[in-house]
Amino acid sequence: MASDGAAAAPAKTTPKKANLLDPHSIKHLLDETISDVVKSKGYAEDTRLGNWKLAIGAAVIAVALLAQFYPKKFPQNREFLLGCIALYVVLNLVLLILSYTKEKDAIMFTHPPSGSFNSTGLVISSKLPRFSDMYTLTIASADPRSISANKPVHFTKSVTKWYVFVRSSQFKS
Repeated sequence: MASDGAAAAPAKTTPKKANLLDPHSIKHLLDETISDVVKSKGYAEDTRLGNWKLAIGAAVIAVALLAQFYPKKFPQNREFLLGCIALYVVLNLVLLILSYTKEKDAIMFTHPPSGSFNSTGLVISSKLPRFSDMYTLTIASADPRSISANKPVHFTKSVTKWYVFVRSSQFKS
Protein backbone atom coordinates (compact mmCIF):
# COMPACT_ATOMS: atom_id res chain seq x y z
CA MET A 1 0.00 0.00 0.00
CA ALA A 2 1.19 3.46 -0.77
CA SER A 3 1.15 6.18 1.88
CA ASP A 4 -2.10 7.56 0.48
CA GLY A 5 -3.88 4.19 0.88
CA ALA A 6 -3.72 3.19 -2.80
CA ALA A 7 -2.08 -0.07 -3.83
CA ALA A 8 1.46 0.34 -5.17
CA ALA A 9 1.84 -0.45 -8.87
CA PRO A 10 4.26 -3.27 -9.75
CA ALA A 11 7.54 -2.18 -11.29
CA LYS A 12 7.32 -2.04 -15.08
CA THR A 13 9.68 -4.33 -16.90
CA THR A 14 10.24 -4.45 -20.61
CA PRO A 15 8.86 -7.66 -22.04
CA LYS A 16 11.39 -10.07 -23.42
CA LYS A 17 10.87 -11.23 -26.98
CA ALA A 18 11.77 -14.41 -28.82
CA ASN A 19 11.39 -15.66 -32.36
CA LEU A 20 8.70 -18.32 -31.99
CA LEU A 21 10.01 -20.17 -35.04
CA ASP A 22 13.48 -20.55 -33.55
CA PRO A 23 13.74 -23.13 -30.73
CA HIS A 24 17.17 -21.79 -29.69
CA SER A 25 15.69 -18.34 -29.21
CA ILE A 26 12.85 -19.77 -27.11
CA LYS A 27 15.28 -21.82 -24.98
CA HIS A 28 17.53 -18.79 -24.50
CA LEU A 29 14.56 -16.68 -23.36
CA LEU A 30 13.38 -19.35 -20.92
CA ASP A 31 16.92 -19.85 -19.58
CA GLU A 32 17.38 -16.12 -19.07
CA THR A 33 14.03 -15.82 -17.31
CA ILE A 34 14.73 -18.80 -15.04
CA SER A 35 18.10 -17.27 -14.16
CA ASP A 36 16.40 -13.98 -13.26
CA VAL A 37 13.86 -15.78 -11.07
CA VAL A 38 16.57 -17.72 -9.22
CA LYS A 39 18.55 -14.51 -8.59
CA SER A 40 15.42 -12.80 -7.30
CA LYS A 41 15.00 -15.60 -4.73
CA GLY A 42 18.28 -14.63 -3.04
CA TYR A 43 20.77 -16.90 -4.79
CA ALA A 44 24.00 -15.22 -5.91
CA GLU A 45 25.56 -16.51 -9.11
CA ASP A 46 28.82 -18.44 -8.77
CA THR A 47 31.05 -17.30 -11.63
CA ARG A 48 34.22 -19.23 -10.78
CA LEU A 49 33.89 -21.74 -13.64
CA GLY A 50 33.18 -18.97 -16.13
CA ASN A 51 36.18 -17.02 -14.88
CA TRP A 52 38.42 -20.07 -15.29
CA LYS A 53 37.15 -20.58 -18.82
CA LEU A 54 37.81 -16.92 -19.64
CA ALA A 55 41.34 -17.13 -18.25
CA ILE A 56 42.14 -20.28 -20.23
CA GLY A 57 40.62 -18.70 -23.36
CA ALA A 58 42.81 -15.63 -22.85
CA ALA A 59 45.84 -17.91 -22.52
CA VAL A 60 44.88 -19.63 -25.79
CA ILE A 61 44.68 -16.25 -27.52
CA ALA A 62 48.02 -15.19 -26.02
CA VAL A 63 49.69 -18.37 -27.32
CA ALA A 64 48.23 -17.79 -30.79
CA LEU A 65 49.37 -14.16 -30.82
CA LEU A 66 52.82 -15.12 -29.60
CA ALA A 67 53.16 -17.71 -32.36
CA GLN A 68 51.94 -15.24 -34.98
CA PHE A 69 54.12 -12.29 -34.01
CA TYR A 70 57.30 -14.06 -32.87
CA PRO A 71 60.23 -11.94 -34.15
CA LYS A 72 62.08 -14.73 -35.99
CA LYS A 73 61.05 -16.10 -39.39
CA PHE A 74 59.87 -19.67 -40.01
CA PRO A 75 62.94 -21.81 -40.37
CA GLN A 76 64.55 -20.36 -37.23
CA ASN A 77 61.42 -20.60 -35.03
CA ARG A 78 60.26 -24.08 -35.96
CA GLU A 79 60.63 -25.59 -32.44
CA PHE A 80 58.97 -22.54 -30.89
CA LEU A 81 56.01 -22.84 -33.28
CA LEU A 82 55.65 -26.55 -32.55
CA GLY A 83 55.58 -25.76 -28.83
CA CYS A 84 52.94 -23.07 -29.37
CA ILE A 85 50.80 -25.44 -31.44
CA ALA A 86 51.07 -28.14 -28.78
CA LEU A 87 50.18 -25.67 -26.00
CA TYR A 88 47.27 -24.34 -28.08
CA VAL A 89 45.86 -27.87 -28.49
CA VAL A 90 46.34 -28.74 -24.81
CA LEU A 91 44.61 -25.55 -23.60
CA ASN A 92 41.68 -26.11 -25.97
CA LEU A 93 41.38 -29.69 -24.70
CA VAL A 94 41.26 -28.38 -21.13
CA LEU A 95 38.42 -26.04 -22.15
CA LEU A 96 36.58 -28.92 -23.80
CA ILE A 97 36.99 -31.17 -20.76
CA LEU A 98 35.74 -28.41 -18.44
CA SER A 99 32.71 -27.92 -20.66
CA TYR A 100 31.83 -31.62 -20.82
CA THR A 101 32.53 -32.57 -17.21
CA LYS A 102 31.64 -29.51 -15.15
CA GLU A 103 29.37 -27.26 -17.17
CA LYS A 104 27.23 -29.79 -19.10
CA ASP A 105 23.79 -28.22 -19.74
CA ALA A 106 24.03 -25.75 -16.85
CA ILE A 107 22.38 -22.37 -17.13
CA MET A 108 23.93 -21.13 -13.92
CA PHE A 109 25.73 -22.14 -10.74
CA THR A 110 24.81 -20.43 -7.48
CA HIS A 111 26.21 -19.92 -4.01
CA PRO A 112 23.95 -20.81 -1.08
CA PRO A 113 21.66 -17.95 -0.05
CA SER A 114 23.06 -15.71 2.65
CA GLY A 115 21.83 -16.64 6.11
CA SER A 116 20.97 -20.17 4.99
CA PHE A 117 21.92 -23.32 6.88
CA ASN A 118 22.57 -25.03 3.55
CA SER A 119 26.27 -25.21 2.67
CA THR A 120 25.87 -25.89 -1.04
CA GLY A 121 24.54 -23.84 -3.91
CA LEU A 122 22.48 -24.92 -6.89
CA VAL A 123 23.21 -26.06 -10.43
CA ILE A 124 20.37 -25.14 -12.75
CA SER A 125 20.31 -26.78 -16.15
CA SER A 126 17.84 -27.12 -18.98
CA LYS A 127 17.14 -29.09 -22.13
CA LEU A 128 14.92 -28.43 -25.12
CA PRO A 129 15.31 -31.34 -27.54
CA ARG A 130 15.27 -30.68 -31.25
CA PHE A 131 11.78 -30.80 -32.82
CA SER A 132 10.14 -30.91 -29.39
CA ASP A 133 8.24 -28.42 -27.31
CA MET A 134 9.06 -30.17 -24.03
CA TYR A 135 11.42 -28.01 -21.95
CA THR A 136 13.11 -29.76 -19.02
CA LEU A 137 14.46 -27.77 -16.09
CA THR A 138 16.74 -29.52 -13.60
CA ILE A 139 17.68 -28.09 -10.22
CA ALA A 140 20.46 -29.97 -8.46
CA SER A 141 22.85 -29.41 -5.62
CA ALA A 142 26.19 -27.89 -6.61
CA ASP A 143 27.98 -30.45 -4.44
CA PRO A 144 26.02 -33.73 -4.61
CA ARG A 145 28.31 -35.37 -2.02
CA SER A 146 27.55 -32.73 0.61
CA ILE A 147 25.56 -33.75 3.65
CA SER A 148 23.10 -30.94 2.94
CA ALA A 149 22.58 -31.94 -0.72
CA ASN A 150 19.15 -32.98 -1.89
CA LYS A 151 18.17 -35.13 -4.85
CA PRO A 152 17.94 -33.33 -8.20
CA VAL A 153 14.50 -32.07 -9.16
CA HIS A 154 13.30 -32.30 -12.78
CA PHE A 155 10.41 -30.32 -14.25
CA THR A 156 9.28 -31.17 -17.78
CA LYS A 157 6.52 -29.13 -19.39
CA SER A 158 5.55 -27.81 -22.77
CA VAL A 159 7.11 -24.47 -23.66
CA THR A 160 3.67 -22.85 -23.51
CA LYS A 161 3.15 -24.11 -19.94
CA TRP A 162 6.59 -22.81 -18.90
CA TYR A 163 5.64 -19.36 -20.05
CA VAL A 164 2.64 -19.33 -17.69
CA PHE A 165 4.66 -20.95 -14.86
CA VAL A 166 7.55 -18.48 -15.11
CA ARG A 167 5.27 -15.44 -15.41
CA SER A 168 3.32 -16.46 -12.28
CA SER A 169 6.45 -17.20 -10.21
CA GLN A 170 8.13 -13.93 -11.16
CA PHE A 171 5.70 -11.78 -9.25
CA LYS A 172 5.32 -13.91 -6.12
CA SER A 173 7.29 -12.78 -3.14
